Amino acid sequence: MSRQATTPKQRSEPHARRPGSSRMAPPTARRPTKAQIRRGRQAELAGQRAAEEARRRRRRVAWWGGGAVATILVLVLIVVLLVSGGSGTRTGDETMPPGVGGGTPDVQPAALEVPNTSGIPGVVAYDTTGWPADSHNGPAVRALRHTHVSGPVSYAVIPPVGGDHNAVWMNCGVYDNPVPNERAVHDLEHGAVWITYQPSLPPAEVAELRSFESRQSVVDHSGSRYVDLSPFPGLASPIVISSWGFQLRVNSPNDPRLQRFVDTFRASQRYTPELGGPCAGGVGTPLQP
Repeated sequence: MSRQATTPKQRSEPHARRPGSSRMAPPTARRPTKAQIRRGRQAELAGQRAAEEARRRRRRVAWWGGGAVATILVLVLIVVLLVSGGSGTRTGDETMPPGVGGGTPDVQPAALEVPNTSGIPGVVAYDTTGWPADSHNGPAVRALRHTHVSGPVSYAVIPPVGGDHNAVWMNCGVYDNPVPNERAVHDLEHGAVWITYQPSLPPAEVAELRSFESRQSVVDHSGSRYVDLSPFPGLASPIVISSWGFQLRVNSPNDPRLQRFVDTFRASQRYTPELGGPCAGGVGTPLQP
């Protein structure tokens, strides 16, 4: 039996459909139309907008559910701190030194005036020597005392220039309300000077006194200037400056004797009873230290 020869044409078309065969060539894929592309893009943008709106809703819910509550708690805490004032009364940016409580006042004996050895005109000097031993200038009972007491003290000199005082001093600096005498006197014992002024003093003059305080040099590593400044009701003159055992009354914050007083008595080797005692680390937060 002879084998039929295959022609070249037949070999070059191996996938041509043979008669009776069911095999079909794959259909050609259609490209999307412009309208379809536009609709797909619009659907994608709509999905992005929906997702962003969902995120915003979740943030709003989170704020009202947690953030608002936290904010309210913070506001309540601030109100509590303002009312309680920590260890003293809070006023603006200052914390007033706490008072010393009630009870029967420790009445100080009349202070004994002595000659003014400072060379500053108008300074009134009081006996500071000899307590509790005999005084060089008079009986020991007339010298300014140094005892620590827990309750209030009734001072013989107003503002005080020394005497019994509280065991805890106040931080030296500027206060816009009256401070406890018993704590300010402890500052005097450590070498501070205390500038007091009538509450009715014009604001411009109060500002000058604050500027005067800020110009004073720093005394020690704590950064303290060893100057207290505060209003004091009932003063006999607009401004009174005091140190331990010495006092000067002036009418103007521009009186040059104020600076002479500071230079003479502040942290003085000659006049300070407890030289080196701190003027920081006590109670109260002044407006400016």
